[in-house]
Amino acid sequence: CDIILWVDICLLMSKFGHSRPAWDLKIDQALLQVHNELVNENLTVYWLSDYCYQCLYQELISVPMNSIGTGPVDSQHAVTLIVNGSNSKQICRIHYHFGEFGNYSLMVKNLHNNILQFSCNIIINQNPFNSNLRMLLCASFQDTYDFSLHFFFKELGSPSRADSIGSDLPASVWSSGPSLHRLRSLDTFRGLALIIMVFVNYGGGKYWFFKHQSWNGLTVADLVFPWFVFIMGTSISLSLSSMLRRGCSKWKLLGKILWRSLLLFLIGVIIVNPNYCLGPLSWENLRIPGVLQRLSCTYFVVAVLELLFAKPVPDNSTLEIPCPALRDILPYWPQWLFMMALETVWLCLTFLLNVPGCPNGYLGPGGIGDFGNYPNCTGGAAAYIDHVLLGEKHIYQHPSSNVLYQTTVAFDPEGILGTINSVIMAFLGLQAGKILLFYKDQHRQIMLRFCIWSVVMGVISAVLTECSKDEGFIPVNKNLWSISYVTTLSSFGFVLLLLIYYLVDVKKVWSGSPFFFPGMNSILIYVGHEIFENYFPFKWKMQDAQSHSEHLAQNLIATSLWVFISYVLYRKRIFWKI
Repeated sequence: CDIILWVDICLLMSKFGHSRPAWDLKIDQALLQVHNELVNENLTVYWLSDYCYQCLYQELISVPMNSIGTGPVDSQHAVTLIVNGSNSKQICRIHYHFGEFGNYSLMVKNLHNNILQFSCNIIINQNPFNSNLRMLLCASFQDTYDFSLHFFFKELGSPSRADSIGSDLPASVWSSGPSLHRLRSLDTFRGLALIIMVFVNYGGGKYWFFKHQSWNGLTVADLVFPWFVFIMGTSISLSLSSMLRRGCSKWKLLGKILWRSLLLFLIGVIIVNPNYCLGPLSWENLRIPGVLQRLSCTYFVVAVLELLFAKPVPDNSTLEIPCPALRDILPYWPQWLFMMALETVWLCLTFLLNVPGCPNGYLGPGGIGDFGNYPNCTGGAAAYIDHVLLGEKHIYQHPSSNVLYQTTVAFDPEGILGTINSVIMAFLGLQAGKILLFYKDQHRQIMLRFCIWSVVMGVISAVLTECSKDEGFIPVNKNLWSISYVTTLSSFGFVLLLLIYYLVDVKKVWSGSPFFFPGMNSILIYVGHEIFENYFPFKWKMQDAQSHSEHLAQNLIATSLWVFISYVLYRKRIFWKI
């Protein structure tokens, strides 16, 4: 009943205030009418989004003298309009942020009847919609629903802390086996990242901040995958230590790691493959990289590296360690050397590899970016390596840069070169797991070290980016999985894990519901939401496909259904372990 009431409220939100105008506008567009009142000038209006770094201006509309031209204009971000007259003479330049579905007029006329002076003014004919307010109202109802859902799960029998089943322990069957003691904060962290990922993948209400950033910078959508990688690394440390305590040999664990990595890769290639939308899957258009494939390779490298040094019980002795405060770091110095070597490889390939037609060390989006000088250089060395080793048809065909930067070449955000830095991300998560092992039940020490790691990673990010979105030495970039992206997201990850650990495992004021449940069945929920994305009740035909409210309601319903499914599976003691 709560779900139905909440959905009705979100859907009714589109009925209040304004009805959507009859103009043929899409989401995140406004209508601009250009009134050319000049008697001797034909006008051409060009536009540029504030979020398009060093881009070429694009023609918006041409208007003959003494006439009116009409066309859509972007309302996601503020834009700069340049009005040129005959012979490309600039008449005026305006910076303005249009509102969604608003109706505006740009009045261009002579000033005081002087043909050499011009005035350009924007007039609002019809006020825009405030779609963000609707999102906030729906989100407030969703928060209320989640709060009531927490107590609903608690009343029905939220799992006790001794009942947590390690969803990351390698296995190959559906399991209802014995449970083991486990930190609930880890599953809660994983479930939170997963549910945001599901919501974003389903569309996020078609809001720009729930879409991946076009190139440099971060949105909500750019946070969740690295957090999932981060907590995977944390789980590797805990699960390997646990299985060694139970008497598993390292050779047996190596076999499990190999099998799990292979299964994850095959599921990603064969079952969860976006190139199905291009027709029946065949080798000609098979996308080889992907989310699960990236997880598979990352898991394999980090798990094998940890297996070489893992011990059944952490050695808390400080007698042989010069600095006892670093006993979770110093004994593992070969691992750190390996990580530094990997990062050196990434830096050398990124900045020194000779890419035909592109400058060395190019990190830009290509297309109309960088003033159109390198249109086919999207991603620089990262794209070049994928094209050479995998082939253009075997990588992602619709990167997030193709809309704003108008890129035309294929680029895969889960490509080969970026996998190196996802290994670094998982290794930093592995360090969080070692902190939990070495300082078990020492809550202050654990939280202090999480805080220190967060500050250290944040400082590194500030140095690499020069605290700038686009101007730094290595900008934060999800498409490239730049090292600054890894340090920034790991800094956020340590803070988030600290907060969840404090609330769930230290103070015990939150059970982790409802995120705990999808966190216990993460692979099933991820694969399931990809497979059934276009089926009812996760998707249906909308009355108005250009309405944020309808998209938001549909995406939240679909996401909530997966939370409920994960809860039912938990109650049935069904866990899909790979």
